[in-house]
Amino acid sequence: MGSGHLRLKDQPPAERPRERLLQRGADALTTAELLAILLRTGHRGANAVEVGHELLRRFGSLHGLAQATVEELREVKGVGRDKAVTLAGAFALARRLVEERVEESPLLNHPEAVADLVREQARLCTVETFWVALLNTRHRLIKLERISQGTLDTILVHPREVFRPAVAAKAAAVVLIHNHPSGDPTPSEADVRVTRDLVRAGQVLRIDVLDHVIVGRATSGRSRDYVSLRELGVMQV
Repeated sequence: MGSGHLRLKDQPPAERPRERLLQRGADALTTAELLAILLRTGHRGANAVEVGHELLRRFGSLHGLAQATVEELREVKGVGRDKAVTLAGAFALARRLVEERVEESPLLNHPEAVADLVREQARLCTVETFWVALLNTRHRLIKLERISQGTLDTILVHPREVFRPAVAAKAAAVVLIHNHPSGDPTPSEADVRVTRDLVRAGQVLRIDVLDHVIVGRATSGRSRDYVSLRELGVMQV
């Protein structure tokens, strides 16, 4: 019988999931090994990692496993009531973590909220810097990606670089953001042209470009330090 059927406690310490997690971190473990930590033990003929593989095979994916009921989990050999309850509890915690992160993420439904997101970063930039805020269906921030930096008065932005992270993050919408180191957030003709190009690209990919916010500096004659191209009505294509 191969070493794969050894009980985990009979395997070399460096091969045991718990010890590997302590030494290398959770990201170094496979999904089946992480499941094995929750299961703790397997059954005669299969250790906990192998039971983890069987769970993934039976339910097709980690997502499918997370949707399984306690009764369905108990149908897998080596998973009794206590282990099924442990798995169901772990997946419930994971779902609550996602919900908590979503609720804590900034709601970017107004250009002022967008400007607040990058204002401190923008103040430190001596050249034009372009960001894209990736949003979920509720317009809450998934991630802020810095796309490029240009010279003092020009910036190069390609749709591929803007939408690649949006596609990877499964974003429903994006907000374009860049700074004007001069302090004047008034959009240039190039700003308007690039915005319209990106709006068209987003339409092809079915990712809404909600706004393009340019951040500058407030002055005695200009109370707001940002401009919204949507508010200016120049985003239509």
